[in-house]
Amino acid sequence: MRTTRKEYAAWCAKAAPRSPLFRDCLWAFCTGGAICLLGEGLRVGYAALGCTLTAASTLTSLSLIFLSALFTGLGLYQKLAARAGAGTLVPITGFANAVVSPAIEFKNEGLVTGTGARMFTIAGPVIVYGMLASMVWGVLWYLLRPYFG
Repeated sequence: MRTTRKEYAAWCAKAAPRSPLFRDCLWAFCTGGAICLLGEGLRVGYAALGCTLTAASTLTSLSLIFLSALFTGLGLYQKLAARAGAGTLVPITGFANAVVSPAIEFKNEGLVTGTGARMFTIAGPVIVYGMLASMVWGVLWYLLRPYFG
């Protein structure tokens, strides 16, 4: 039996479960906001302990990376991501999760060829892009600096 594209699309639409889009977006927004609120709380806490703004910001980033890696290792970050979706993609925690996940997945291949090498399947392209983008911006700044004082 052959079906047309329209018949197949209608069949898929009927068989696919409806996605609660508004609820999912709201949940993702609240989860991402909670992660950012945690980061702000950490920064304020470090500043209250007497750290400079730069040191408090650095410690906040390190703390969020550590917590993300810890929760990924314990299997909790994946459960949160399954529920919150894009809300867990707050740049620093999402990147830490993306680096740690392949390392954990391939740990049985060995320390160097598994964990060490697989960590950079995600991190490598991001690091290369970051380096190239910073070089481009640096050259543009150097060339355009005379025009902006």
